Amino acid sequence: MNEEGRGPSAEPLLALIGEHRESIRAALDDEQHALLLTRLTALAEAPPDDTMAVRRALQGVRLALRPLPFEHPVRVMVDGARLVAAPPGPAAVTEALALLSLMAAQAPDPDPDPDPAPAGPDPLLLEPALSAAEATSRCGGAPPSELIRLPDPPNGDRYPRFQFPAGGGTPHEVVLEVNRLLLADIDPRGAASWWLGANTWLGGTPVSLLGLLPDHELVGAAVALVEGE
Repeated sequence: MNEEGRGPSAEPLLALIGEHRESIRAALDDEQHALLLTRLTALAEAPPDDTMAVRRALQGVRLALRPLPFEHPVRVMVDGARLVAAPPGPAAVTEALALLSLMAAQAPDPDPDPDPAPAGPDPLLLEPALSAAEATSRCGGAPPSELIRLPDPPNGDRYPRFQFPAGGGTPHEVVLEVNRLLLADIDPRGAASWWLGANTWLGGTPVSLLGLLPDHELVGAAVALVEGE
């Protein structure tokens, strides 16, 4: 524990990633693993004396780890966000650089399936959504970058419907606030997964509690993910 009873700093998370890097590679698909490496690169390249830049880069690393199984030790640490961590310092950048070199050197799967089964439908694209034209109409102009926008090449961009009031109108302000915290503009799938996935802090899926819980509780759960483990 850090002083004043605050949660652990960034270094224990990065050390745990290094310890479990092989099982992380096995649990993530190629796209998810590439995203994690990209986020680690951003952390390694962040100016060590720029606390906000390091914090934002670390936030990206945490979000890239969300596809791990709930029982994975690294996911358990990421989800255990009831304590706010101390601001990450220069050591986090150094640790990320060392970790990146280890993970980037990991060999691909030795025996890839030569004829893999076709992938099933993307569950995120099965969620009720507005088209780009409908979102533009609701927003009275170009949808803000904070909205989750999921590319769907055959049908055009989709904006998950939960971001808007059921009876019409502009996006929920609390959704925009949470999406800003979750970096929905650069990781829309991670943000959508947070809203639609189980959340031990809230005791349910955030999307099911939208409008039932006070807005500050939803924001607090997102802040807990971003700032603590």
